[in-house]
Amino acid sequence: MPNYYEILGIPRSASNAQVRQAFRKLARQFHPDVNQGDSNAEEKFKQINEANTVLADPDSRRKYDRYGDNWSRADDLDQAAAQARRRQGNPSNFSWTNTNSSNQEVGNIFDQLFRHMGQDSRTTTIPEYPVSLTLEEAFQGSTRIMELAGDRRLEVKIPPGVDNSSKVHIPARNAKMGGFNLMVTVRPHSMFTRKGRDLFRSITITMEDALLGTEVTVETLSGKVVLTVPPETQNGRRFRMARQGMPELNKPSNRGDLFTTISVVLPTGLNEKQRELIQLFKENRAFGEG
Repeated sequence: MPNYYEILGIPRSASNAQVRQAFRKLARQFHPDVNQGDSNAEEKFKQINEANTVLADPDSRRKYDRYGDNWSRADDLDQAAAQARRRQGNPSNFSWTNTNSSNQEVGNIFDQLFRHMGQDSRTTTIPEYPVSLTLEEAFQGSTRIMELAGDRRLEVKIPPGVDNSSKVHIPARNAKMGGFNLMVTVRPHSMFTRKGRDLFRSITITMEDALLGTEVTVETLSGKVVLTVPPETQNGRRFRMARQGMPELNKPSNRGDLFTTISVVLPTGLNEKQRELIQLFKENRAFGEG
């Protein structure tokens, strides 16, 4: 995976304000509405959004700084290490790696932790297995085929509404196949940012539409919804779209909201006639105010 700091062009020591500033600058440069038909710009825009989603949140940034590409598994790794140290009584049995280490190294550590956990026959701790989901899967619910100890395979259902650090308990079916927990991680989305049951996204409109008003089609996780943008809408205005957010865990009929922020794109490449019209508009505004 690409380095999020390199994507935004900032050092690892960058402040939160510098993260936001870099994101806004790059988002304007590579936004699909400004680069229509440019697949490279579209992919770059998705990477910029993903990098900002992780680095703009202090908790996810801390995990990324420690584990790199495996940041989404940080809670699982920390918990597994703590449990293993308690069983072994010797914290030196396990070591952690910094963000310069490879995915394989962190994966090997993760496997080692659970292998040590499974070797202690005296413990009654319920086994835990990490599961990574897309936001769409967390919205709709999903299934996974789990590879368990002893070459066992089991299809499990993950309910709608799970979030990062959600724990899904899979009960025992029989004495041979004991119960276990799924530790859920929901991967960052290129379009939506999630906070609890609420979702946040932005859409771009032209200066003309912002001034005169318009209707725009907004993509949600459950389909397309038409949003009415009133005349003279200011850049950065946020609209609440009720019940278009995430379902509540175990109560899927309870939905959060989707908050859509308007980003006004100013025109470029003006011809002489257009410049004259804008100048006339400016003069009329000044005359009216006087």
